[in-house]
Amino acid sequence: MRGLSDIRTVGVVGAGTMGNGIAQVAATAGYDVVMRDIERRFVDNGLESIESSLSRLDAKDELDESPEAIQDRITGTTAIGDLADADLVVEAALEDMEVKQDIFGDLEDVTDDDVVLATNTSTLSITTIASATDREDLVVGLHFMNPVPIMAGVEVVTGEKTAAEVTDLAHAFAEDLGKETWESDDKPGFVTNRVLMPWINEGIRAYDEGVASKEDMDKGMKLGTNVPMGPLELADHIGLDICLDASETLHEELGDRYKPAYLLKRKVAAGDLGKKTGKGFYEYE
Repeated sequence: MRGLSDIRTVGVVGAGTMGNGIAQVAATAGYDVVMRDIERRFVDNGLESIESSLSRLDAKDELDESPEAIQDRITGTTAIGDLADADLVVEAALEDMEVKQDIFGDLEDVTDDDVVLATNTSTLSITTIASATDREDLVVGLHFMNPVPIMAGVEVVTGEKTAAEVTDLAHAFAEDLGKETWESDDKPGFVTNRVLMPWINEGIRAYDEGVASKEDMDKGMKLGTNVPMGPLELADHIGLDICLDASETLHEELGDRYKPAYLLKRKVAAGDLGKKTGKGFYEYE
């Protein structure tokens, strides 16, 4: 297995919100990054998001070097084979077990046998994802928070066969990106979503039942519990489709206490997914 000092190139699978965020923080930390997605338009959108994010951070004097220097360390591609030289790979694709297992099978074929393969899944089993490979001891969860360049934490999740030194490497790598870490066993929802999704769903239910306006629901939770966002605002920020996917996974694994709120399902069916579509519980520019 490669240690932290051996990691020069980081592969990222997925150029969406999470993938391009992971690519950005890895490049900012000095790593060369290969970011791969299945279509060139997704790759280009990811690179544009990184450029915009770095420009905002540069305007706030929060970068130690120019945005251009960081961007030069990121290569976008649609070819899975371009990850062959990666010393560590982080998968950040769709939250779908079949998709993730297919990706991990492909990664096993194209990367060296001693390369750690990490997944950014927020709810799916690390152990089950790892079972698609013959290196289950080298598979670990690295659950970044959204937005990745801003949020300080990374959840390290250990599968049934994850080696202790792989878990240690995951902590060390995340910390090298400037993040703080905590550790969870491979249980549904891990630490964050196990607690967060019921909170969001109950906030949605209470709003739907007329307990308070959406503004007062969020304001009450912010002022009453000292959280930065209330449940409806946070759901919009995460993406209502992502919240629904996570809730449905937890519902299947843990029962009715995790049943998704009806209004959440209705919003997703209508295509109102939150901030990324311009409308969720609130409207956005």
